[in-house]
Amino acid sequence: MGDKSGKSNNKIDYKKPEYYLNRELSWVQFNHRVLGEAKDKSIPLFERLKFLSITASNLDEFFMVRVASLKDMVNAGYTKRDIAGMMPAEQLDAVNRATHELVEMQYAVFNRSLLPLLAQNGLIMIEKHEELSEADANFVDRYFQDNVYPVLTPMAVDSSRPFPLIRNKTLNLGALVSRKEEKGRKHLFNRKSAQSKELEFATVQVPGGVPRIVQLPEGENGEKRVILLEQIIERNMDKLFLNYHIECAFPFRVMRNADFYIQEEEAEDLLKEIEKQLKKRQWGQAIRLEVEDGMEKRLLDIIKKELMIDERDIYRIPGPLDLTFLMKMYGLQGFDNLKNKPYKPQPVLGLETGENIFDAIKERDILLHHPYQTFAPVVDFIKQASRDPEVLAIKQTLYRVSGNSPIIAALAQAAENGKQVSVLVELKARFDEENNIVWARKLEQAGCHVIYGLVGLKTHCKITLVVRREEEGIRRYVHLGTGNYNDSTAKLYTDLGILTCNEAIGEDATAVFNMLSGYSEPLGWNHLALAPLWLKDKFLYLIEREKENAVEKRPARIVAKMNSLCDADIIKALYEAAAAGVKIELIVRGICCLRTGVDGTNDNISVHSIVGNFLEHARIFYFENGGAPEIYMASADWMPRNLERRVEILFPVLNPQLKEDVWHVLEVQLNDTQKAQMLKPDGSYEKVDRHGKELYNAQEEFCKEYTALAAKEHKLEKQARVFRPEYKN
Repeated sequence: MGDKSGKSNNKIDYKKPEYYLNRELSWVQFNHRVLGEAKDKSIPLFERLKFLSITASNLDEFFMVRVASLKDMVNAGYTKRDIAGMMPAEQLDAVNRATHELVEMQYAVFNRSLLPLLAQNGLIMIEKHEELSEADANFVDRYFQDNVYPVLTPMAVDSSRPFPLIRNKTLNLGALVSRKEEKGRKHLFNRKSAQSKELEFATVQVPGGVPRIVQLPEGENGEKRVILLEQIIERNMDKLFLNYHIECAFPFRVMRNADFYIQEEEAEDLLKEIEKQLKKRQWGQAIRLEVEDGMEKRLLDIIKKELMIDERDIYRIPGPLDLTFLMKMYGLQGFDNLKNKPYKPQPVLGLETGENIFDAIKERDILLHHPYQTFAPVVDFIKQASRDPEVLAIKQTLYRVSGNSPIIAALAQAAENGKQVSVLVELKARFDEENNIVWARKLEQAGCHVIYGLVGLKTHCKITLVVRREEEGIRRYVHLGTGNYNDSTAKLYTDLGILTCNEAIGEDATAVFNMLSGYSEPLGWNHLALAPLWLKDKFLYLIEREKENAVEKRPARIVAKMNSLCDADIIKALYEAAAAGVKIELIVRGICCLRTGVDGTNDNISVHSIVGNFLEHARIFYFENGGAPEIYMASADWMPRNLERRVEILFPVLNPQLKEDVWHVLEVQLNDTQKAQMLKPDGSYEKVDRHGKELYNAQEEFCKEYTALAAKEHKLEKQARVFRPEYKN
C-alpha cells in the first residue's frame, strides 16, 4: 500500500520530527478545550465558572512542573531536541506565546461573558473597592477590623528589613509608601529626616485561611453581592502602615519551580528527605509573575528585580488574579438553577449493601464503572477484609487518597485486628507528598508494614490483594483499577475496576507485591504485564500483531482510550500499523503528540478528545486480534514516564460479559457528538462533524443507563419481596 505520492510505505521514516506534535503545546491545546466548556452557552452558568477555575489550576501546575523543567534545561545548556524537533529554548518561547494567549482568552471569557451573566442572574461581583457605597464601605471596614486585621503581617522593606520571601502561589498586595510628615519626631525604625519623600516598598500576604469571597448585605432587589478579600485589604492598607502614605497598592502573585529531584540512593530516610524538599517549593526559582494590569511601573520594577523575573514571564492580568476562587463561587448557596443537577452514583447490580463481598466475587468477576457506579464496593472490599476472621493478609498500593480516607482507616483497623497488612505508599506522588507522609505514619503506627516504593521509580499501579482462608484452601481476591483509591475523586473521575478471584491473576498479584517489597522478579506472568520491564514490549507486540493481521487481510482494529499519548515508539508503531491498513481510533483526553493525516496512513487514525462534566481518566485498550478481540485496562498512559519510569499494571478483561460491557464504554464514547473534539493535522481540535445527527453526550448517556438499570433492579427486588416466601412474614 502506498501513500498519496506513490512512495512505498516501508520507505517512510516515521521517526521524523514533522510527524509529531510538541508535548507542551499539545497540553496548551487541551487547556483550550477545557476553556471551551467555560465558553459554551449551552452549559449552566455556574458549571462554566467551574471550568474556568479548572483552566487556572491546570495552568498553575503546568508552570510549576513543565515550564519549570524547560527553564532548568535551558539554564543547564541542554540542547537535545524533543520528538517534534524543538530544543528546550524553542519550546519555552512557543509555550510563552501560547500561555499568554490562553490567559488573554481566560479573562475575555470572565470579563465579557461570565461577569455580566452573573449580574443578570442575581450575583454581582464588586470588582474594585472604590465602587462600594458608603454603607458597603462601612460593612467591609468592620469586616476587615474583626476578621482580617488580626491575621495580617505587613512587611516593609528598607536597609534593615530585606525583601521578604514571597511564597509560591500566594496572593499578595505590593505597595509603594512614603513617610508621613511628623514635625519634631523621629520615627522609631528610620533615622532619615521626617521630611524625606523617598518611596519604599511594602507588602502583605492575603491570608489563605480567610475566605477570599466575602458576601455583602443583599442589594435592594434581593441580589447577592460579593467582593474579594484582596480588595478589602487594599482599601484598608493605611491601617497596616500607620506612619506612611499609601501611594499605590496592587495585587501580585508568583509561581515558583515546584519540581524537586531526590537522590534516593543517598537518602538515608526517604520520608524525611521528601519533607525537607517540600519546604523548598516555597522558595524555588520564580518562573511566572502575575500582576494586576496597570500596576505602577516603579512598583513592578522593584518586584521584578527582587524576584529576578524576566519581562516575558510577567502576566498583566485584566481582572482578579488566580481564578481558582471561582470554584468557591460555585459553592455559593441559592443558585442551584444555574448548576447541573448532581448525579448520584448508582449501586452495582447484584451487589447488595451488607452482602458478603467475597461470596459475590466467588460467583463472578465484578466490573466497576465510576462515578456512574458507586465506589462503595471498593471501600467495602477493604472494610470487610479488615473484619473477616478468615482473612489472613491485605496488600495494597496507594498513590493518591482522600483527606479523610475510609480505606486508610480500614487498613489501620485490619492491622489492629492482627492481620498482616502491607501497604505501598507512593511518597513521590506530586503535590500529594505531604498528604501521603501523614498516611504513611498513621499506617505504621497502626502496625501496618509500609513500603515507600522502589528507588528511582514511582509506583503508580492500582492493585489490592486479599488473602483468605477458606474450606477449599487459600483463596486470593484481587481488585485492579485504572484510578486511585480515592473515594473523593471517584465521584468526579471516570475510571474502571475489576474485582476477581481468578487464580492466575491472584498468583500474579502475589508476584507484584513480592517484587515491590522484596525486589524478586518473577520468571513469568500469567495475565498481568508490568512497567517498567515488560509493559511497553507488550503494547508494541499487540500493535505489531494487528499490523500483521492487516497485511494478511484478517480483521485488524485498535481502539485505545487514555489520558495522554506521547511515547515516540508507540506512536511510530501506530503509524506503521495504520499504513498497513489497521483502523485505529484513539480517545485521548489530554496531551497527544501523534499527528493525524500523516503520509501513508491513509486516514486510518482518528483521535477523539472528550472534556465533560466528569474528568475522563480510564485507560482501556481494544485489539481486534483477527476476530478474537482482546480487551485490556491499565493504570498507564502511553507516555515514556508510565512505560519506562513507573511501576504500572496492564490487566486483561477475561469474562465474556465484562468484555462486552467494557467494549460498550468505548463504543459510547466513539459515538459522542456533543463533547468530543477531533484532532486535526495541524494539532488543533474541532467539534465532531455531526452530519445532521442528534446531539449525543457519552457521559450523560452513561448516567441515564446506570440510573435506568438501578431502577429496574429496584423494581425486580420489590416484586421478589411480594412473591418470595421468606418475605411474607
